[in-house]
Amino acid sequence: MKKQLVNGEAPFDSVLPEYGKRKLLMYADSFRDLATTFSDMQSEEKEQTENADDRQEVLWRRRLVENRDLMAGHLNEMAQIMTQVAQESYKVIPMNERKIKQLSHALKEEDVLLKDVYMLEKEDRHKVLSLTMRAAKGAAPSVEEIGNLLSVLLNFRFIPAKNCPIFVSRDWNSYQYVEEPGFHILTGVARAVKETESISGDNYAFVEVREGISTAILSDGMGSGEKACKDSEFVVDLIEKFLEAGFSKETAVQMINGSLIAGGEAQNMSTLDLCQIDLYTGVCEFIKIGSAPSYIKREHLVDQISARNLPLGVFYEMDMETTRRRLVDGDYIIMLSDGILDALSQGMGEEILPEVIGKAELKNPGEMANYILNFCIHQSRGRIRDDMTVMVTGIWENL
Repeated sequence: MKKQLVNGEAPFDSVLPEYGKRKLLMYADSFRDLATTFSDMQSEEKEQTENADDRQEVLWRRRLVENRDLMAGHLNEMAQIMTQVAQESYKVIPMNERKIKQLSHALKEEDVLLKDVYMLEKEDRHKVLSLTMRAAKGAAPSVEEIGNLLSVLLNFRFIPAKNCPIFVSRDWNSYQYVEEPGFHILTGVARAVKETESISGDNYAFVEVREGISTAILSDGMGSGEKACKDSEFVVDLIEKFLEAGFSKETAVQMINGSLIAGGEAQNMSTLDLCQIDLYTGVCEFIKIGSAPSYIKREHLVDQISARNLPLGVFYEMDMETTRRRLVDGDYIIMLSDGILDALSQGMGEEILPEVIGKAELKNPGEMANYILNFCIHQSRGRIRDDMTVMVTGIWENL
């Protein structure tokens, strides 16, 4: 169906059909109403808490109030996600018949048959190319090879979308290509386990929750050994799941904190160090909960990112803030667990670390992580008194 142009451009259209959009918005309103109900109950509950004489009853009612607050927040966040999905829109970028025939002919030479093609522009101005195609008999071209061909023909760099298959199949299928981000990253990790344990209490992950958004996560479980490992693993796994489900990183952290508090004594405290990088803009955002400082290395200059707050699972109301920095080509982000600072305290002190990082001439993130770890172990005279983890992310412009 042809779209009427507005000021010479096609208008933005909803991703969902009108019926699905209305249905999703109705669900969102229902969640908001339910959240309001929980909030309304709070005033009466707080009044009863203030008038209670028994200390145990006060504590019980206070926990009930906190849990209802948490539930209301989660319901509102779900409603917000549903609203965002319902209102998500795109703009169709027309392609002339000559260009389509050129694409079809070029793909046929690569043993790929093209049925349909169209280009979209999302509200964030990033372009998406969708093709319905199949491989000819006996051929199995990779979607990456097709992406390189499309980039040359359209003079615009496209890469396969996150969930795209590796090869073009012999059945008709739709394949999506997204605009290549302006930056790419390489990562490296170095770890050491506490000398009296067989398993580290630190857990980490590098995840791409959606195209062009890369997230580094590090959690240090309180103590060491298997229990600390399970606690930090719980935090890292939940953060991944919440981010992939579409929750904001701030809400994901708050939900995990609520889960740890609801777990009571069965769930120990854990730190959280999270760094999310937008590879289209080069902007990174840090959320640090009870974690050791992080560092941004730009040649010989080092910027320290710190937060003086308590770990997850201590208080219902967290002292959480987001720190933002803009990265440039050749920058490195260094994230550490507390064991690194403990090791430095046995030698020259943690104040020396920015100088050590600034003097490092290594380019490979893995080599830089090992260099920092080995320096810290040397400072503690070879003793490993706590689990130690160093995560390094290097960022470079795409040429």
